Parts: sequence; structure tokens; C-alpha cells
Amino acid sequence: MPRDRYPFELAPLPYAENALAPYISKITMNIHHDRLLRNYTDNLNKALAEYPRFQNSSLTELLQSPALLPKDARVPIMRNAGGVYNHIFFFDHLRPPVKENRPSGQLLEAIKAESGSFEEFQKEFKENAMKVFGSGYLWLVADEAGRLMLYPTANQNTPVTDGYCPVLAIDVWEHAYYLDYQNLRSEYIDAWWNIVNWDAAQKSYMACKKF
Repeated sequence: MPRDRYPFELAPLPYAENALAPYISKITMNIHHDRLLRNYTDNLNKALAEYPRFQNSSLTELLQSPALLPKDARVPIMRNAGGVYNHIFFFDHLRPPVKENRPSGQLLEAIKAESGSFEEFQKEFKENAMKVFGSGYLWLVADEAGRLMLYPTANQNTPVTDGYCPVLAIDVWEHAYYLDYQNLRSEYIDAWWNIVNWDAAQKSYMACKKF
């Protein structure tokens, strides 16, 4: 288990780099995790190095309280803390492909309550993921009442900062898919459904209900 305090450590993938193939290739995962997430992790440590007051804060605590951060370091801390948080969440909610990959239990019932059916939810999710301009993420989040909603964020911003509890996320930065799908974000989103870790999403949703 990597440290969730300064100095932060590179969080390992919960599967092999080639485990998501053919939907996401080994080389994409290697660049995305070993290079980009490592870069965010290292830069977060650099941004916090001169501020011992904040070195005992977790990622979530940093992201929830930007106004408390030192003004001259607020931007690099938030950008890099967001990059670490978002990538770990994204990677942890993927898994090797399985047949008939669908949600179940209370998460499925909550999705049906909001969208009518899982298939309609997939349609709405894809439409919103396609609308994320440039680099960013589309999240499935829960509000304080436990109600699900789709929530886009730009760059490495995170819904945690805005008071929402993440359930699931897709990374739509081009580095997440360009080597495998070129500029075809639509094909990447369609492929992503095959490797969503719905068990992890269910656990996140149940945690959100206690939030």
C-alpha cells in the first residue's frame, strides 16, 4: 500500500500492464502509469517539499481545501494532487475484460432510477464523455443525498473539490487512448465498457452513500 501522505509514492496498478488488452494496450498503460502518474507524483512531492504544515494531509484533504493551501504553491499542489488522485481512481476502476460486464446490486438500481436502464445510462455517459472539450474526465458521482449524476471535469480538476463523491471515471485525455485509437474517442469509450471494474464502482458507490 503506497503512502497517502508526503512523500507520496507511485501507486502500483492492480493488474499487469498488458491485462486490459486488446482494449487498452500494454504500451499505453506503461506510458500512462509509469511515466505520467509518476510525473504527477514526483511533482506533488516537489510542490509540498517546503510546506511541512501540509505534508500530513491526504490527497483528498488537499483537494477538498484549496483555500487553505499557500497561495504561491496552490496551483501546482492542486494540479498535481488532482493528477495523482484522478489517475489512481481511474486505474483502480478498471479490470481485465470479462463477459457481460455490467453493474449489479444497489449501483445498478441507482443507475436505473436515474436513467431508466443501463443501456440508456451508457448512451448518456458516452454523449457526455464525447462533449468533454480537450483534456479531462467524465465522472459518475453521487451528491450528498446519494443521488447519481454525470460530472465532467477539465484537465486534472476533480469532483472531490466540488463536494461530490466519485463512483466511476473515464479519462479522456488523448494520452489515455491515442496510441490505440488515434483521435477516435468514440471507439475508445465503446471499448472502455469492456474493462470497467463494476465491483470497484459498487464499493465506491456504497462508500458514497455513507459520505
